[in-house]
Amino acid sequence: MVRVLKAVIPVIALVVVAGCSSSEGKDEQRLTELRENYCTQLGTWQKARNAADTDTPDPSGFDEVGAVAQDAFLAMRPLRDETVGGGRTLAEATVAAMKNGDSEAEGRVVQYCGDSGFETLTR
Repeated sequence: MVRVLKAVIPVIALVVVAGCSSSEGKDEQRLTELRENYCTQLGTWQKARNAADTDTPDPSGFDEVGAVAQDAFLAMRPLRDETVGGGRTLAEATVAAMKNGDSEAEGRVVQYCGDSGFETLTR
């Protein structure tokens, strides 16, 4: 019986450790996917905003920008508490950039995307 326990305990410990690593890997993969989605939505918003700024004012164009901003806000929600510098969270910087036209805040969220490896998704 003692031999069986000596053989089983290391196997159980290995399974527990492997299970934790696998879970951590999945969590990291999920976080990467969330960041990529956010940066994609941010880039889409920037393009829509820039296109609306160059066109003659058209209410439907501005509605499109608002709809695209909504998609970016939804993509940001699971990441909202991540810091982007300057004492701001991703949520605070995103709102400041999209609703208040804060270029410093926009720079911070663009830098966040760059630091996450998704710099090509933003302008």
